[in-house]
Amino acid sequence: MKNAISPTRNENFSEWYQQVINQAELAENSPVRGCMVIRPWGYGIWEQIQRELDQKFKDSGHANAYFPLLIPLSFLQKEAEHVDGFAKECAVVTHHRLEQSANGKLIPAGELEEPLIIRPTSETVIGASFSRWVQSYRDLPLLINQWANVLRWEMRPRIFLRTSEFLWQEGHTVHASKAEALDETLKMLDIYERFTIDYLAIPVIKGEKCSWERFPGAVNTYTIEAMMQDGKALQAGTSHFLGQNFAQASDIRFVNKDGIKELAWTTSWGVSTRLIGAMIMAHGDDDGLVIPPLVAPTQVIIVPIVRNEQDAEAIYAYCDDLKKKISRKKIKGQYLRISIDKREMNSGEKKWYHIKRGVPVRVEVGIKELEQNMVSYSCRDNTKSILKIDSGAFIKEIQRTLLTIQKSMLNSAKSKLSAHTKTVTSLKDFKSAFQRKDKLNAFILAPFIEDKEVEKAIGEFGVTVRCIPLIQPKATATCLFTGKPTNTWALYAKSY
Repeated sequence: MKNAISPTRNENFSEWYQQVINQAELAENSPVRGCMVIRPWGYGIWEQIQRELDQKFKDSGHANAYFPLLIPLSFLQKEAEHVDGFAKECAVVTHHRLEQSANGKLIPAGELEEPLIIRPTSETVIGASFSRWVQSYRDLPLLINQWANVLRWEMRPRIFLRTSEFLWQEGHTVHASKAEALDETLKMLDIYERFTIDYLAIPVIKGEKCSWERFPGAVNTYTIEAMMQDGKALQAGTSHFLGQNFAQASDIRFVNKDGIKELAWTTSWGVSTRLIGAMIMAHGDDDGLVIPPLVAPTQVIIVPIVRNEQDAEAIYAYCDDLKKKISRKKIKGQYLRISIDKREMNSGEKKWYHIKRGVPVRVEVGIKELEQNMVSYSCRDNTKSILKIDSGAFIKEIQRTLLTIQKSMLNSAKSKLSAHTKTVTSLKDFKSAFQRKDKLNAFILAPFIEDKEVEKAIGEFGVTVRCIPLIQPKATATCLFTGKPTNTWALYAKSY
């Protein structure tokens, strides 16, 4: 049978990815280069991600707030390393109105006294508020999250993975001690890890970024790294221990229990719409998108099969009743999300429409199903093809079916991660891992020294240090690039 997506993953993974986005109607390029229009189906996935994460943040004591899109240039200049890290990505607003010229063209007018930066991230502008909100140890910890958009000028855009404007959440917290701030940093990394595994069905490796991969201005950056089906890595989320750098720049100080004024400790952490890109590349197949049930906008789609008008009313009534009963059920605290496709369209076209969009379970109801009080259903992850079952039994089974799909997808992704993660201790093996004729990629765990020689050497292979895993092998080896002994191991990979 011919695949719905062309080219296939093996033929051209990059183009396959774009075609999945197109066929599933997830997003499209906007008139502004590097920006995207997120279509309803894609935004529906983001809403599920947002809903689940938002509750986890609130459960861990964080509150939502909102901060300005525009940041005075002087705010960024307070933190030199930070501004240097983002300088080339900043979009700058210099005028506050448009005027019509003699030839009828609109031109910028009203130059601003101080240029404004469209936020690439919000540490500096949020720090200005925190410096007013924090006065005493009684105000701490201050735990704030923001759901927002940011803009980072992107030279090589790719929908969901790298766009100039994207949606995300950014957490910002203030603490009385280094230990509390470090604990917060790692706690949020754990929340990201559990969410990515439990809801997106993507296993990840937790680790710390090396110095040249660290967030600008941070003391430590921690990451979760995910493997895509082509063996490349994708940074799925980061959590930053900022030390006192941003507190110093924004003058965030508090009076401690002894009445002494001291500098606070801060953190920041975030995930973005990049998670949708990760989900596509981790689970999609040559027929299109495959969505883990826990983040699917529609978990069950009912497709009425109407051959003639005289049966239509009875079939639709049967479908409506089925929907009503299924929507009362829950999995993982979620009421099931179910829809009926009543469009006047060939049933075969409807089938492929929902396959390409990755709906986890597709139910077909025709006159025979109605007469026999049955449903025909199939699972998008191919764990079950078309099966007929009593409608009452199906209503009871649907929860188990969706959770089985979720588990199956995670197990499949875990198997791929395990099969394509290798430990090497020689430069020869390292080179062969990234210079394969079949172009298959892998995660390579190898000895590591924090040295610029390493950064330069691996750059020749198009490889980066993804992280220094938090769980380390208990072994001493020789760094492949400096020849120095080390008991530190790093995860190397090609990446998006």
